[in-house]
Amino acid sequence: MPDLTIIQVSIAIFGGLIAGFINTLAGNGSAITLTILTEILGLPGNMANGSNRVGVLFQSSISTYTFYRNDRLNLSRSSGIIIWTTIGAIVGVIVAINVSNEQFMSVFKYLMILMLVVVLVKPKRWLIETQLDKTLPFYISAPLFFALGFYGGFIQMGMGVVFLIVMVLIAKYSIIDTNAVKVFVVFLYTIFVIAIFQYKGLIDWKLGGIIAIGQGAGGYLAAKYASTMKNANLWAYRLLILIMVFALLKLFGAISW
Repeated sequence: MPDLTIIQVSIAIFGGLIAGFINTLAGNGSAITLTILTEILGLPGNMANGSNRVGVLFQSSISTYTFYRNDRLNLSRSSGIIIWTTIGAIVGVIVAINVSNEQFMSVFKYLMILMLVVVLVKPKRWLIETQLDKTLPFYISAPLFFALGFYGGFIQMGMGVVFLIVMVLIAKYSIIDTNAVKVFVVFLYTIFVIAIFQYKGLIDWKLGGIIAIGQGAGGYLAAKYASTMKNANLWAYRLLILIMVFALLKLFGAISW
């Protein structure tokens, strides 16, 4: 692989920073990093997919620690959610290795429209603080979060949005506390995913590491300011809508990243 130019490295780090920020508070940041890895840094699609996980792991670990330090991640209260979502994600990844999900991709954009409608209806539902006395029964939470994790491991696209919808509207977490749990779950199952991609020789650690610098910084900034900023839930909600609209425009071919 030829030496990278300063411009390429700068684009990769800055793009990683934006993606890390978006991933921490909403989702779909990988659309940016995958484009950089393929179009700017010249990796084939399968190598880009594996190398992208390096930045995801770095970003999610830093975001998790930052949320935890700022008392936004309650591991004991969220342990059941974390365990079942992680198990589901690992099973989903294993299935995804052996089963094509191309048919789902063809209808995903319509599912995204439905998710946007859910997010837009009654916006006050999204601005709540976490209801500490709200606990889902085991017979609901275990299959629900296993299925959610399976979706994330198998499809990945839109996982952040689906996770937010379930956690805010059903489990009654605030958007910020939901994101804290989300990045921790992503951190856990990405360890397993990276092991699989490395075993198959599909990770370029140099290029993945360059983008990871930016993603780590973006994840840290998002987690830090989301944990301490006034009206953080409102700004996270606005960012979520913005990202979903851009994602839909991309899915329907109106724009390119």
